[in-house]
Amino acid sequence: MTETATEISRTEAWLMAARPHTLPAAAAPVIVGVGLAVHEGLFAPLPALAAFVGAALIQVGTNFANDYYDAVKGVDTDERTGFTRVTQSGLIPPDEVKRAMYSTFLLAVLVGVYLVYVGGLPILVVGLVSVASGIAYAGGPYPLGSHGLGDLFVFVFFGVVAVMGTFYVQAAALLAAPLSLGVPAGTVTQQAFLASLPVAAISTNILVVNNVRDLETDREAGKRTLAVLVGYRASRAEYVGMLALSYLVPAYFWASGAFGAVVLLPLLTVPYAATVAGTVLTETSGEALNPALERTGKLLAVHSLLFALGMVL
Repeated sequence: MTETATEISRTEAWLMAARPHTLPAAAAPVIVGVGLAVHEGLFAPLPALAAFVGAALIQVGTNFANDYYDAVKGVDTDERTGFTRVTQSGLIPPDEVKRAMYSTFLLAVLVGVYLVYVGGLPILVVGLVSVASGIAYAGGPYPLGSHGLGDLFVFVFFGVVAVMGTFYVQAAALLAAPLSLGVPAGTVTQQAFLASLPVAAISTNILVVNNVRDLETDREAGKRTLAVLVGYRASRAEYVGMLALSYLVPAYFWASGAFGAVVLLPLLTVPYAATVAGTVLTETSGEALNPALERTGKLLAVHSLLFALGMVL
C-alpha cells in the first residue's frame, strides 16, 4: 500500500473511485435533452429523471471499470500524473472495485427497466449497448480506450446517444404506447441530433485533456489512446475543433430561424473556453492539465445549462 493510501479514509477513497467531478458529463446531456423537450412541448419529468439516474450510474460504472482494468493491466503506474487511482494506489482492493463496477451497471439496468417500459425496444437495445461499451472502454479483449476509440466512445454515448435518448424517452412517454417495438413518430428528430453535438464535443474534450496529460505514461504502458496515436499537435487541434463545434450548433439553431437569439447564450462561455484552451495548447504537465480537465467539465455544465435555457426561452 502506498503512502497515499494510509492518509485517505475509505469513504474518501470510494468518492475518488466514483470521480464525482466527471458527473457533469452525465448531467449535461439530460439538461440539453430536457431543454429541447420543453421547447417542443414534450417534457416528461419522470422519464427525464430516470434518464439522468441511468446516465449517472453508467458514468460511475465506467469510472470504476477504468480504475480497475487500467490497474490490473499495468496501465496505471506510480509515474502517472493524473488524479489518484484507488486500485493502483492500494486504497481499495481490486476485487472490491470490480464488484462495485458490476453492481453499478446492474443498478443502471434496473433503472433502464422503467425506461424500456416507456421507450420500448429501442431503449432496451441502446441501454444494453451502453452498459457493454462502458465495460469495454477499459476491459475485455479489445479495450476501446487502449485502441484509439475512447474519443469516439465518449462522443457517441455520452453525447449523441445520451441527449437523443433523453429526448426520446420524454417524447415516447407522451406520443406512444408503452413497450413500443419500433421508433414512434416524433421521438427521433434532426434537432435532437444537432442539439447533442455540443455535449458530445465538450464531453470528448474532457477525455482529450486527460489523454494529453497522460500521453507519455500511456505510451510507455502500451495504452494506445488517440492522443498516443496522433500526438500532441493533432490532439490539441481536436480540442479546438470540438470547441468550435460546440459554438457552431447554437449559431446554426439561431440562423435557421427555429429559435430566437436567446439560443446564443452559450457564446457567453467563449472567454472561459479560450482560457482553458490556452492551457491545453501549451501545457503537458499534470499540475497544469488537471485543473484544465476540471474546467473543461465546468464548461460542459455551464454551456449545457445556457443552451438548454436558450432553447426553452
